[in-house]
Amino acid sequence: MDSLLASASRSEDEDSSAGHKRSLSQGSGLIPKRRSSSRFIKRKKFDDELVESSLAKSSSRPRGPSGGESGRLSGSEPSSSEKKKQVCKTVPTPAPPSPSPSPSITKRIKKSKQPLQVTKDLGRWKPADDLLLINTVLQTNDLQAVHLGVKFSCRFTLNEIQERWYALLYDPVISKLACQAIRQLHPEAIAAIQSKVLFSKAEEQLLSTISSSSQPTLETFQDLLSKHPEVFYLSRTAKSLQVHWQLMKQYYLLDDQTVQPLPKGDQVLNFSDAEDMLDDTKLRDSRDEVLEHELTVADRRQKREIRQLEQELHRWQVLVDSITGMSSPDFDTQTLAVLRGRMVRYLMRSREITLGRATKDNQIDVDLSLEGPAWKISRKQGVIKLKNNGDFFIANEGRRALYIDGRPVLPGSKWKLSHNSVVEISGLRFVFLINQDLIALIKAEAAKMIQS
Repeated sequence: MDSLLASASRSEDEDSSAGHKRSLSQGSGLIPKRRSSSRFIKRKKFDDELVESSLAKSSSRPRGPSGGESGRLSGSEPSSSEKKKQVCKTVPTPAPPSPSPSPSITKRIKKSKQPLQVTKDLGRWKPADDLLLINTVLQTNDLQAVHLGVKFSCRFTLNEIQERWYALLYDPVISKLACQAIRQLHPEAIAAIQSKVLFSKAEEQLLSTISSSSQPTLETFQDLLSKHPEVFYLSRTAKSLQVHWQLMKQYYLLDDQTVQPLPKGDQVLNFSDAEDMLDDTKLRDSRDEVLEHELTVADRRQKREIRQLEQELHRWQVLVDSITGMSSPDFDTQTLAVLRGRMVRYLMRSREITLGRATKDNQIDVDLSLEGPAWKISRKQGVIKLKNNGDFFIANEGRRALYIDGRPVLPGSKWKLSHNSVVEISGLRFVFLINQDLIALIKAEAAKMIQS
């Protein structure tokens, strides 16, 4: 008996589960059909996908036996109304969207809502140029007038303006990009561009009706603007009309103005004839006090430098003679030695002389800058001395080395000079010549003094 009850209850459970499946299949119109692919792609899931998959698993999980099912096990068959209620309960309702989406979804939404950067695809033509071109052509219907009268962001030729206008009319890609870029302009920028639109012929005809002898005010142009709103451009103001009317009056473009024809034949006065007609006596000679003061100061400075040079002449102990092809003999009764270069020769008439580069603050005996470029020579390059025994020595007191017959003499060192020695100082070469007769007399006097 117990086995029969168990088999009966098992059959009832199978019938109820089969009816439950049929009811789900009948109400499948409320559940969207899920697509599935036979291909398996293994990829990493993101956070939002993990949440959705977990929700799907929880909703598709079979529910446990409810109180109604336990009641049916006792042998009571559920009615048709009860079956409908069970079907409605078992159909999962779609979950409402979460108010706070995941960060990855928000990033994707922000990226999709960003405005297109179309200005970089327009080339040399900027959105302001396109808007100005469109408004001006619609106002004047003349591309040549646009080329001559409109100032774009850069210089365009007439051919480039024509090609751009035809591209805006007939090229869908360029026109779409240009319209998107124009929509992104600021209202103030649009107003500034519209104020630059050229005046049409109809507008100038209405402005030329105002007499040139009158003095119209802003109210006059405001009345003209209100009476003919269909002729004037939308951005025209009374002030802009007044400025353009003044320009037309300046260039004699009003109706009541006439331009005098130029004289014909020989009556045309050129610039040279007009210059000859000027009377120089009637021209005022304006004195430039600043210029006169500067000239006076410069003259005073030059005279002071000349006086300083004249005062320094008597201090020179070495005579410098330029080589003219007819030079005097190298030695005389007072010359001990000669330092001869390619351009000048220096006479040594004292027992000690200094070599270097002369400046205003530094006076030396031998100025080597007379021979050639001497910017590498120190102001006090060296000293040549004559000893009592008749020998000449050169001491290097500069920053660079000297060369005596090809041998370097370092700064702070000394070297003996002999007759016909070659002295090289920073690229300048000199020959050192000794007055042998005078040096012999000096040696003899020195020997007599020693013997006595």
